[in-house]
Amino acid sequence: MTDEKATSADHSTVKHMKWWGWGVEGVGFHHEDKPDFAPFVLKAVDVDLWTATKAQPLPFDKLDVPDSNVSPEFFAALTAAVGDDNVTSDAMDRVVHTFGKSLRDLVRVRSGKIERTPDVVVYPADEAQVQSVVDAAVAAGAVIIPFGGGSNIAGSLEPIVGETRTVVSLDLGRLNRVIEVDADSGLARIQAGALGPDLEAQLTERGWTLGHFPDSFTHSTLGGWVATRSSGMQSDKYGDIADIARGLRVVRPGGTLVIRAIPSASTGPSVREMIVGSEGRLGVITEVTVQVHRIPEKRDIYAYFFPNWATGLKAMQEISESDAAPSITRVSDARETGFSLATSKASKGMSKFLSGTVLPTLMKRKGWNLDDICLSFIGYEGGEAHAKRQKAIVDAIVKKHNGMGVGKGPGVLYDQKKFDTPYLRDFLLDMGAAGDVSETAAPWSKLAAVHDGAYAAAQGAFDKLGKVGWIMSHLSHSYHSGACLYFTFAFKFGEGDPIAEYDVVKSAIQQAFIDNGGTISHHHGVGLEHSPWLEQDISAGGVDLVKSLFASADPDGTFNPGKIVGGRLVGGRVATLIDTDAIETEEVQA
Repeated sequence: MTDEKATSADHSTVKHMKWWGWGVEGVGFHHEDKPDFAPFVLKAVDVDLWTATKAQPLPFDKLDVPDSNVSPEFFAALTAAVGDDNVTSDAMDRVVHTFGKSLRDLVRVRSGKIERTPDVVVYPADEAQVQSVVDAAVAAGAVIIPFGGGSNIAGSLEPIVGETRTVVSLDLGRLNRVIEVDADSGLARIQAGALGPDLEAQLTERGWTLGHFPDSFTHSTLGGWVATRSSGMQSDKYGDIADIARGLRVVRPGGTLVIRAIPSASTGPSVREMIVGSEGRLGVITEVTVQVHRIPEKRDIYAYFFPNWATGLKAMQEISESDAAPSITRVSDARETGFSLATSKASKGMSKFLSGTVLPTLMKRKGWNLDDICLSFIGYEGGEAHAKRQKAIVDAIVKKHNGMGVGKGPGVLYDQKKFDTPYLRDFLLDMGAAGDVSETAAPWSKLAAVHDGAYAAAQGAFDKLGKVGWIMSHLSHSYHSGACLYFTFAFKFGEGDPIAEYDVVKSAIQQAFIDNGGTISHHHGVGLEHSPWLEQDISAGGVDLVKSLFASADPDGTFNPGKIVGGRLVGGRVATLIDTDAIETEEVQA
């Protein structure tokens, strides 16, 4: 057992994002101090920010929230497990725990299209209470959906439409402590409900860092990172969460699955790997033993420019093959570079580098077309001598590929604003436009084709809808054999169904990934959003194996049913969510 002690605080201490959007109330994206942004958006997606009528989410009291169907007997069993103050069927709590923060999620919740919510939200304080909740839910024939920070954008949180059983949202927010650090081994035991900033603060007090910083860092949890196979901005140095998570504790019916933090082992198929990326379908992750590192002596992020996307890709590939070991290798294509310049404040950020005459003149002398330039950020961490050596290697590679460095200033600003991007999704929705992301990974030999294929597919979808649309991309998370490509796309909604329009674009991009040699997701997970492409990605045999694993480990479909693969038997039919308005059903032998 763990040595954790239940906290005396009730669930009022658990932090949640606002029910209708990203982040906390009172924080959002503003364009008034960014003079180039409004013209950019007008050109990119045909939205005039100065004249657009700002849409507002429905007031909460206008939402038609489905009634809870939790029975008094089951509610009493849950309160016996975690205490009266830590079980609620309050409408606001249930709505907060219904969706993640994808565009599909936000369109539905902001417009009041909520077909199914959890029936009850439970806040355990420790692993023993989680076990009691799981056992009570199994006895009652209920469904359990683990909940961390609620930042997921792959449809991994919502109850399946048509689910008739009682649905429990099991919020791990009270399990938020760094339990201990094994300094000799560089391992830390951390409760799964710890949010990124909280666990880093606790580690920093001890002189350590996890080094895992996804875009969602501020509002996501360690358990959520493991459950969705997350990757962070500094994964080039610290690894993805699958590399970082060494030991696990997972509550299952009747007992706890324990994976010890062994450096490496030959013990058959990796159960640890089965849990990583399982999206709550194999049990409730309560604790993770992770690799941690001493806080580096030096940490710098430098900015570079390349003349075009092709040279930027080649430089990133050569860096990955070199003796250099940077913490960040990122390059934006020309469109994303233009976006970055447009979102800079007047006389600040990257805009000041191109607002004068020296740098543009130098670029033109080198034969560059300013419409093709690509912005790159590369990070160096470690001791003074180590960081200096890494930068020298990279600088030589950049020079070889006709790039140029512009110092640390832009990198400092990037580092300060790196967690603010998700607020743009809310802002564009307010202005009647869609803004969302899709990410993939592919071998170096196929990255250019994946990039161009996604662009062509998105443009075809925009044309089909009769829209002016925008897509942009950056490379990040470099590996020996390839890298991640992260795409952002946007367009203005019409008068019809916004989710149907979104599906046309999102589906085209996802299919382009598969068609050109990429995967359906590098780090966002599968959930419901990406499951239609899973068989094309891992083969029919792979899907059958995953289905068999879930069916064997959870034959009653207690844990987050329907996510990643398939659905569950409902009246002799398999129900699988395809979109917000339709369920595709297939007759099966009950």
